Parts: sequence; structure tokens; C-alpha cells
Amino acid sequence: MNPYPVWLDQDDSNYQFPDPMNALTEPNGLLAVGGDLSADRIICAYLSGIFPWYSQGQPILWWSPDPRAVLFPEKLHVSKSLKKVIRKKKFKTTMDQAFHQVICACAQSPREEQDGTWITDDMQHAYLNLHKLGIAHSVECWLGDELVGGLYGLSLGKVFFGESMFSLHSNASKVAFVHLLDELTKSDYALIDCQVTTDHLLSLGAEEIPRKQFLALVQQHTLPFLD
Repeated sequence: MNPYPVWLDQDDSNYQFPDPMNALTEPNGLLAVGGDLSADRIICAYLSGIFPWYSQGQPILWWSPDPRAVLFPEKLHVSKSLKKVIRKKKFKTTMDQAFHQVICACAQSPREEQDGTWITDDMQHAYLNLHKLGIAHSVECWLGDELVGGLYGLSLGKVFFGESMFSLHSNASKVAFVHLLDELTKSDYALIDCQVTTDHLLSLGAEEIPRKQFLALVQQHTLPFLD
């Protein structure tokens, strides 16, 4: 019998996760259940190639998909139509100016084949805390004074771990994503973790790589954070 997923003790303070290479293959690499959403545990998870993802009423579920959706900054694809939108400067983009608004909008954004949201109140509180610690960041896309798109995620070393994005206006989330990539490229980031594959991300240049390769890249490029 496969011993995974592993149940985590909420009172365990060492925050160590089991080897993500042992995660289940279906669905999306379920590895562990339980624990808590403390900053230290979440950081440990991401540094291990793991992230929390669960619905209201469920215990905390920890995942490590294989393959993993990623985007290498140099492979960003900006279509001609999106370049035209950016050149027109229809939208204004900012960073870390409305993190709370962005995560709330992501939680309220409808998803195909998904009822409710995985960005529960507890998840929102946890990532707001990470934002206060300077680890979680947001990109905002504005149309006038209205927030019409954006995204948020974690920055550890030279890896940006994307969490969610939303769009209330055509191309708004894509404009936010391109702005993020511009800023990450300036700081020599090596990798953007997209977690699981979507057509939206593929259109921007995302690709799938084996979990083993992803874990090696995370280990290599988060050394600046660990140091």
C-alpha cells in the first residue's frame, strides 16, 4: 500500500516535508495533508517544490505536480496583439500597491470546472502575512482608478512562485504578467513556477518540465534566499 499522502502534525515545529518525488501521480501530485499555514511552513514547502491547495471544509492539502508548469523569463511569448495593447498604454501597472485587493479578486474570480475557491480565508490571511514579511508580492493592472487585473505569488531567491491571477478586462492579467516578467528579468530571476498547466499560461510561453528537473532548479536558484 502506498503510504502517501503523509499526514502532518500541526504542532510539529521542524516543518519538514516528505520527499516530493514520492508524491502521488494522480491528481497533480498530492504529497501531504494537514499541518498549518504558518509562514515558516509555507516557505519550507515552496523551497521543497510543494504548495498548498485545498477547498473550504477540507484539511490543508500539499501538492508537487509531475510534470510541473514553469516559464523561463527568456522564453516569454508576447503576441502581436498584446504588444499593441501594451504600446497603447491603456492600462497602468504597479507592484505591491494593492495586495489585499488582488488576492481577494483572485479568490472571487470564477474558474472553469471549479465551484467555489481554493483561496480560502485562511489562505488569504497566510499570504497577507507573507506579504507583510516581504516574501509575497502582487502586480496590479489598473484602468483609470479601477483594479481590472493582477496576480500574486512568492519570491524566494531567484524564483518567483506564481499563485493566482485574475482579469476583469480583456488582456489585463496578461499585461500584469508581462510587467512582472520585465521586473524579474531586471533582477536576473531564473524561473517562474506556474504550478499547473493552463492554456492561458501556455500562450505566454509556459512549458512543462519533469518534477525532478524542477526541484533541481529550485534548489539551485533559491540559494540566495537560504544564504
